[in-house]
Amino acid sequence: MARRVLPLLEPYLPLFVEEPLVPEAGAQLHRVVESTSIPIATGERLYSRWEFRPALDSGIAVVQPDVSHAGGISELRRIAALAEAYDVAVAPHCPLGPISLAASLQVSFAIPNLLIQEQSLGIHYNEGSDLLDYLVDPAVFHYADGHVARPTRPGLGIEVDVREVERASVSRSTTSARATPACATWPRSRSVPSRSTGASPPDCLTTRPAPPSSAP
Repeated sequence: MARRVLPLLEPYLPLFVEEPLVPEAGAQLHRVVESTSIPIATGERLYSRWEFRPALDSGIAVVQPDVSHAGGISELRRIAALAEAYDVAVAPHCPLGPISLAASLQVSFAIPNLLIQEQSLGIHYNEGSDLLDYLVDPAVFHYADGHVARPTRPGLGIEVDVREVERASVSRSTTSARATPACATWPRSRSVPSRSTGASPPDCLTTRPAPPSSAP
């Protein structure tokens, strides 16, 4: 389907199209690249420079490694260097928390083939708990006209608000305990709802008794 849709988008001149295929179909990525003039980006679910090599060989224009998935700052830097040898730009994937964004920025400011740095400030799935909530000084991630200044403080350039992290941890643990019925055990033939959907298991969906409690 990607090969049919992409030509329809070409008149709009998008910066790139990301992840037109799932990673499991990576062997077909070259066919997508050859079908369109739009730059193709991929990589948020690739986990090492060896997994990026076939994608680069397919002719993609942008790699999107995630510092939290691909082995940290050192591996992200190696992936960027490998991409540079292919004349491919880097747009680090980062819809995560402040530590991940700070780590990504450290690499982004140090590589010659950076295109853009992804971030999730104010995005819909952060409602009620944005990544700035966990920083002592959120001004370090102040964006102006789509740009952010280079962090200059020691380490990653941020200071995590430990009290806020502990408060959020307790709050979520309490909410989770209240939302899960005591009788909701799951037989092997059923699948647990995805955490990303926020769905709770239905009451008493079980075909076998719950295990005995270890509490006195």
